[in-house]
Amino acid sequence: MRQAQSIQNGQRHDGRTPRSFRDPNVVARRRALLSSPHMGPLVELTKELRAEGRGTVPDFDPADAGVNARILFLMEKPGPMTDDLALVGRVGSGFISRDNDDPTAEAIFHFMQQAGISRQESILWNTVPWWNGSRRIEAAELRDGLDRVGKLAELLPNLRVVVCVDGKAQRAARFIEGLGLSFVPSAHPSPINRAARPAVWQAIPDQWAQARAFI
Repeated sequence: MRQAQSIQNGQRHDGRTPRSFRDPNVVARRRALLSSPHMGPLVELTKELRAEGRGTVPDFDPADAGVNARILFLMEKPGPMTDDLALVGRVGSGFISRDNDDPTAEAIFHFMQQAGISRQESILWNTVPWWNGSRRIEAAELRDGLDRVGKLAELLPNLRVVVCVDGKAQRAARFIEGLGLSFVPSAHPSPINRAARPAVWQAIPDQWAQARAFI
């Protein structure tokens, strides 16, 4: 009975409330959607990145726009809650998603709504696509990551603007503009930023809303 109730709750809240990936049934249903037509080229890209052997690479969230995206939210680097292969600690979802079970993803979920940006027009990704157990970003990682961002942009024919979230991602500004895309800088929606710079953190939805002017 409890399992059936859990499944029903997961179906009811699948992507409609934050942290829905705390329910493994929701994650499983989302994984089944990776075979959807709007995901094909992105699934192939993640396979290529994993084959490089530089770390865990999460999947794009198929509940988002996939190759139809007009707005790309470019974070810095995957975190542990994207890692579904973790040998210690909590096991993540395997997705970069606003539905992950962590406070940053929860903030992204709410900020997207406040900014008026729908899932059907946006996707999330990272400047450095590999999670190697460290949040530190080396210069070589950043350089190689930007090259992979260029490959991603080639798969998104409707892409118009990139929202670069926090300092490392904002170093991509010149590169992004060189691709003929608009660039919007943003603070990072992490709990650390919220505690240290609450006014900056609260302004993030307004920053993200600026992206709408370019689509």
